[in-house]
Amino acid sequence: MRGCLLAVAMKAGKRLQACQDTHDADANCDGPDLDFVYADVDGYQNEIAELYSYTEFSEFQMNVKAFEDQMELYDLPPNWQKQDPAAQRGIVMKLVDQLEVSDRAFRMQAARCILYLAQGCWAEVQSDEEQHQITRDNVLVLHKLGVFASFIDLLNMEIESACSPDIVAVKITNVTLVDSTDIRVILSVLYIITETIRDERERGSEDYKELAESFVQDINSPLPDGELLAVKLLGMITRFCSGAAPQFPMKKVVLLLWKVSLLGLGGMDVLKNLKNEYRLKVGLEPITEDTLEVTKCMRASSPPATATDILENQYPKRNFKRSLMKQRFLDEPEQIDMEMSGNEGQNNANNGSGNGGGSGNGEEELSQYYRPYDDPSSSASSTTSTANPNNQPSSTQAPAAVPPIQITARLPWTPKVRQKDIDQFLDISRNKFIGYSLIGDHESLAGLPQPIHEGFKTLQRHMYLSLADVQIKKEEDIARNPISTHEDEIKLTPAEVLYQAILPNLPQYMIALLKVLLAASPTSKSKTESINIMADVLPKKMPLTATQSTKLTVDMGRHKEIIVKAVSAIILLYLKHFKINHVYQFEFMSQHLVFANCIPLVLKFFNQTITEYVNTKNSIPLLDFPSCVIGEQPDLSGDSFVYGGEMSDKPYSWRNVFSCINLLRILNKLIKWKHSRVMMLVVFKSAPILKKTLKVRHAMMQLYVLKLLKMQTKYLGRQWRKSNMKTMSAIYSKVRHRLNDDWAFGNDLESRPWDFQAEECTLRACVDRFNLRRYPEATQKCGNNGTAAQNAENAQQSNMMAGNNGMGNNGSDVNGYGNSGGNGGNNGGHSQQQQQQLNDYGVEGGFPSDEILTHSDFAFFGHSGWWDRKVELTDYFKANYAVWLEEEVYNSQTDWDAL
Repeated sequence: MRGCLLAVAMKAGKRLQACQDTHDADANCDGPDLDFVYADVDGYQNEIAELYSYTEFSEFQMNVKAFEDQMELYDLPPNWQKQDPAAQRGIVMKLVDQLEVSDRAFRMQAARCILYLAQGCWAEVQSDEEQHQITRDNVLVLHKLGVFASFIDLLNMEIESACSPDIVAVKITNVTLVDSTDIRVILSVLYIITETIRDERERGSEDYKELAESFVQDINSPLPDGELLAVKLLGMITRFCSGAAPQFPMKKVVLLLWKVSLLGLGGMDVLKNLKNEYRLKVGLEPITEDTLEVTKCMRASSPPATATDILENQYPKRNFKRSLMKQRFLDEPEQIDMEMSGNEGQNNANNGSGNGGGSGNGEEELSQYYRPYDDPSSSASSTTSTANPNNQPSSTQAPAAVPPIQITARLPWTPKVRQKDIDQFLDISRNKFIGYSLIGDHESLAGLPQPIHEGFKTLQRHMYLSLADVQIKKEEDIARNPISTHEDEIKLTPAEVLYQAILPNLPQYMIALLKVLLAASPTSKSKTESINIMADVLPKKMPLTATQSTKLTVDMGRHKEIIVKAVSAIILLYLKHFKINHVYQFEFMSQHLVFANCIPLVLKFFNQTITEYVNTKNSIPLLDFPSCVIGEQPDLSGDSFVYGGEMSDKPYSWRNVFSCINLLRILNKLIKWKHSRVMMLVVFKSAPILKKTLKVRHAMMQLYVLKLLKMQTKYLGRQWRKSNMKTMSAIYSKVRHRLNDDWAFGNDLESRPWDFQAEECTLRACVDRFNLRRYPEATQKCGNNGTAAQNAENAQQSNMMAGNNGMGNNGSDVNGYGNSGGNGGNNGGHSQQQQQQLNDYGVEGGFPSDEILTHSDFAFFGHSGWWDRKVELTDYFKANYAVWLEEEVYNSQTDWDAL
């Protein structure tokens, strides 16, 4: 198999040699790799600037006016920097007291003054750096004097007033920026304080060290009303999506929720440390390979070229017919010869003797195709140098006409294997050579030949036991022996506290987040949106001039991108923390995301020209805060817009690349090791959509796309694999290998049909058993608030929402994904059989129907599982209970060995 892939790669290198540059780019995708570095957040200034819409520009002057009026009321000069620290503290304390008055206008004037202080008193400074320093100093004072807690109280008042019966009775239509003026001031102050403390904590600032620790404890602790701040914000999103509070500014709400969750739970570094800490506690070895670190050393692969591009680059147009015939017969007749030459080239490369001759040319071409990642120790002076994953010293020979190319067989990941795969290997070997099987025996090798012994040792050497496997086994032991098995004490980690808080309403929260994500998706059609996420962008008076219309158009696109960025980061953060804390918490959340059609929603998002989305810059640097208020402001003419677009030195949008990677990681987490969900990718015809995403030249994004393609490769048919060999080779070279995994052939036993519904129901039964044992009260509330029928209704609403929008932009079919050329048709009858099978189990028209959610089996394993049902015993049974006990229990002999 390996030699075959290498040989095909050599042939592909020959065909594409004419259109490859030093970055291995195809003719249809020129340019270098994106220099995007994936991180928890963007830069501090960008994160603060994204809080404000361009239509909020006029409100900055309102903050200054409120501050000047307030200082005049105190008989003080309207200059914050001229006040000494004691006077500044006195002013803040007066403003905090004023926040508690009953007069709304007087109260909001004090809130605007505090917002002006949190914004860094921009009217008194001359540079962005000075404004940032004043913000840093002021936030320190504001939090110490209790401003954050006071604004939480103001937020509670706004939520109560927005959801009061008098307000709800009046249907609010045509919501604009004016309707959310006060609540935007409150959310802005909370966000600036949270983001500033998070940034200073990440920088390791000594001034903020104690403050950051106490602030994180406050975020992870319930508020005086007994509710977490994150849960309160999730409740605001749910009310907004239900139509109860359409004036809530969703962008500010999701941004604040993201930063509160990130600060309270921890980012990528915290996740990495927690995972190793939990693994050590259960006796597992720590993880040494971090995906983010490995992908930093990878380089992007060129996207798969179409047959037309290859032929046009290789042959003149006058020989098109002849070249087509050659292309047709180049694949199969020379397969054996190429495989042999590929093996020889590989052996020569491993021995370091590939100098000169045809073998040397083959190695050079192979090195141009296979460059999994750059070796930091190798010099970058030569464009023909290849990766050196083994960190071996690079050659220092004198330059020759054809410098020697060193190709190592080392892959970027250590191969892994599960215990299930080892048991399957032993079972097949025993039946083949001996003719017997030992159920439950994981080690006996009696009677097996020596190669099987060596293979078994190799598999054991690469066996990987995950933290989730240990947790699942523990739960199975508790379920089997609930009295004798000791359960560990539940440690109240931040993730545990959050899960307990959101458990009663978790289905509603997930549906609300996906509704907001759907409305912000660039492929959504505004006429079918059920919610208006533009409430905090649209001004009361529509623009009249062309410049104002352009500014509003850019602002609306920017608004959607920021919402997608925040929502995707929230979902991914929760999934990762819950999976480390306990796998069944992760499964509970992920299953509700799947029921709410998260998988087709993410595919819908990527069913666009993704390279244009990544390169789109919906931003006007002149209007970003604080540039829009510091210094002399130029007139916003057409030239200003052009100049603003040219100010960025990067050919991509940071937030758009960040959002794409987040959504791909979410999709991977939902689908990994779930065969029924992998089949959803196949039925939704996701392969053409994912292949288009490979055009973005970023190694990390391509890695997650290749993982999704690898999961479904065995189900796409032989013709698809044959016509997408370059993609197969990219999967081979970049994605981790699972030993004994026949992902490239499709002859695995798991590729046969199975009961999709039974797989999800079994998982749901285990999750509900876990929730009912550890959180009985919250599970009962979840059962009362989210019964199977209600969940079916919510899922159906999300289903209709996604279905009405369609999955494509240009001529989509009923399923929404259109006919993606020949790739979708390669599946043939296999795809039709899968579609018919999914129809039998409640998946119709490309979307899960309500039957799968209201089926008796599903209701049986629903929120109020069978173990929770009260069974009424008959009077006859009660009267003869002693007889039944004697006959059925005491006198019944049980063959425990047989069991």
